[in-house]
Amino acid sequence: MAGHSKFKNIQHRKGAQDKKRAKVFSRLSKEITIAAKMGMPDPDSNPRLRTAINAARAQNMPKDNIERAIKKSADAGGENYEEVRYEGFGPGGIGVIVETLTDNRNRTAGDVRTVFTKSGGNLGETGSVSFMFDRRGAVEYPGDVADADAVFEAAIEAGAEDVESSDDTHEILCAMEELHNVAAALEGALDGLLGPPPSAQIVWKPQNEISVDEETAEKVLRMMEALDDLDDVQNVYANFDIADEIMEKLSA
Repeated sequence: MAGHSKFKNIQHRKGAQDKKRAKVFSRLSKEITIAAKMGMPDPDSNPRLRTAINAARAQNMPKDNIERAIKKSADAGGENYEEVRYEGFGPGGIGVIVETLTDNRNRTAGDVRTVFTKSGGNLGETGSVSFMFDRRGAVEYPGDVADADAVFEAAIEAGAEDVESSDDTHEILCAMEELHNVAAALEGALDGLLGPPPSAQIVWKPQNEISVDEETAEKVLRMMEALDDLDDVQNVYANFDIADEIMEKLSA
């Protein structure tokens, strides 16, 4: 197991996504609001907003919630979210990048710092970790939408650079500048079988991964879950790698 997307899949298998439904909706609403505020409130002319709405629909977020989040972007006196990135090191020296949307920098910084400290890690300066990662566009589909070969061919045809497939997901990687073009092309691929992607975003992909032993793996996963539980956190990326046999023990 490596990185953030597979961590989310483990959460799903444990049923944690159901328990955190309200938190997931809150996170999606923030992204919709800030996407609408930064561009046009019309998803047809705002690729980021269109992507955020597709992600919300993939989580069965009610239409009324989506419309309220868009409307909030134009409300005078509403929350003014800003994007803030934190970087630091976790157990075993792994690099961690935390992306947040916050209306209170002091609160968010304190919450993130507390998780790093309690996990035996430490926050670093901006740039202290991100140089070990590459910015890539990533489009995700469920693993059962089509077989790996068909998704790979469709992805290359759409302009993607690579595909990482597992039982849970197909992660289609591309240059970050091509993200929305690739996502749009994939919607109609395989005679429309793929449809709108549940997730299409610019991510941090580690250049190299750090293998961790069982004891460190437990600490790393607890840290990832604690960060993911914070209300202001949108995404968490890390460069750890956990061997399959260790993951089987920890997931049992």
